[in-house]
Amino acid sequence: MSDTVIQSTSSSNALCTSQRPESKWQSFKDSFKPVVVDMSDVDPNLTEYERAAIRTSRSPLSKKLRGRHLQMIAIGGSIGTGLFVGSGGALRTGGPASLLIGWGIIGTMMYSTIQGLGELAVAFPISGGFNAYATRFLEPSIGFAVAWNYFMQFAVLLPLELVAASITIKFWNTTVNPDVWVLIFFLMVVAINLFGVKGYGESEFVFSIIKVIAVVGFIILGIVLIGGGGPQGQYVGDKYWHDPGAFANGFKGVCSVFVTAAFSFGGTEMIGLTAAETKEPHKTLPTAIKQVFWRITLFYIVSLIIISFLVPYNDTSLIGASSVDAVASPFVIAIKNGGVKGLPSVINVVILISVLSVGNTSVYATSRTMVALAEQNQAPKICGYVDRAGRPLVAIMITNVFGMIAFCAASEKQVEVFNWLLALSGLSSIFTWASINASHIRFRAALYHQNRGVDELSFVSQTGVWGSWYGLVMNALVLVAQFWIALFPIGSSPNASDFFMSYLGLPVILASWIGHKIWKKNFKVLLRSDEINIDAGRRDIDMDLLKQEIAEEKEVLASKPLYVKIYKWWC
Repeated sequence: MSDTVIQSTSSSNALCTSQRPESKWQSFKDSFKPVVVDMSDVDPNLTEYERAAIRTSRSPLSKKLRGRHLQMIAIGGSIGTGLFVGSGGALRTGGPASLLIGWGIIGTMMYSTIQGLGELAVAFPISGGFNAYATRFLEPSIGFAVAWNYFMQFAVLLPLELVAASITIKFWNTTVNPDVWVLIFFLMVVAINLFGVKGYGESEFVFSIIKVIAVVGFIILGIVLIGGGGPQGQYVGDKYWHDPGAFANGFKGVCSVFVTAAFSFGGTEMIGLTAAETKEPHKTLPTAIKQVFWRITLFYIVSLIIISFLVPYNDTSLIGASSVDAVASPFVIAIKNGGVKGLPSVINVVILISVLSVGNTSVYATSRTMVALAEQNQAPKICGYVDRAGRPLVAIMITNVFGMIAFCAASEKQVEVFNWLLALSGLSSIFTWASINASHIRFRAALYHQNRGVDELSFVSQTGVWGSWYGLVMNALVLVAQFWIALFPIGSSPNASDFFMSYLGLPVILASWIGHKIWKKNFKVLLRSDEINIDAGRRDIDMDLLKQEIAEEKEVLASKPLYVKIYKWWC
């Protein structure tokens, strides 16, 4: 009997132990264990790329991004050194008219591109986003080349932004070794990303709010200064449009601005990467996609109009303006020229925050791209390691290794090193946007060929398939403009160094594309419309129910007042 009691007691203790909640430390340790995606129910007769499409749709990445995160990422996510600093170099080489023409045309191209991306992202909220769409709707070698080039772009951008942050600090302090600041900012970015996608979302939410407030404040101040309401009381008006003039280097100056404007919009497509980590993408993504229009109009075009009135293109402070020199920011120069004291430091704080924001985004972009590549068998499987907290740990660690290049900040060769690193992927954004446009066009072609329609889509691009054709053509024209500027640079004679510094990205992506074709022995140029699987991996696979929900939403909207319809269209 005693044995029975002992056994019963032992069982009871075991039960109590099994029911005892895990300690916080144990729970923390367990969060780093990998998540295995179950693919046992997938039809083995599917092609390799159809199975890859399903794997990307089942990615174990954490789905903790909320509507407010997406909206702020959409509005202020890519506002960074391209606008705050790079616009100074564009003003110097192109003049105020070129500045507005360049950003205006690239802005309309970006709006059309993001509309097409939104349609794809809502229908296919998969890891890797637009990089995976190129594989799925164009052909695998294009997807491979575009994705690795995109990875390289942001992997290089991380150390560049860390160095830019250390240079921005020189506005206040020039005695501390730049590597000290690089270390501080590097640890900050690493810590944010170890909190997972929620850490990224919350930090970008705060960063974006600060950037938006700063730009709106600058616009208000700029209007006052133009009207003569500044400390100096001098009416500025449009005098700089007449002296020194509207154009700095004629048509070539306009073409040079196209390239800088395209760089400043880099990261706008990031909203497509967030789809896989959004809880209800069909509800939150459309609003975020529409708000890109307001970012382009208000935060880029309006602020640059203010700059064009306050800073002449021959201002000596713009000489030597580069993507890492915050002192040459036209925003800072405009405030200084207006006689306002103290605010230049505030703008530099905003530039510093923008730099850190881009560095933070770089880790997010590269890690998610690498996971998608691993899920598509285009990168080592270990790169697709995602833990129970939804963090792609291995991909984050690899990205952070690239970040250590930033410790060359104290070296005399830092500018030369980064110029060549950037040259490797300098055209990456153009290729990425072109692939998004082409993917959307091919998706619509597959729908038409398979007798399907847009009535089964939760979100339809407001610019339609013609918007994607416009975006594709504009991206091609930017490549042509960049080729011309690379071959015949402004202010110097043709030389091999300047050409490859500007156009090295093209042979790199061609080598990636050809290399993948040889590796996979796949020499197909483009998938046929009937080869494109438009159902594999879709979350909304019950088409009848989906069409009914869409019809009900349209019916409800039709009953609303006109102002509500207008608001819903734009917001």
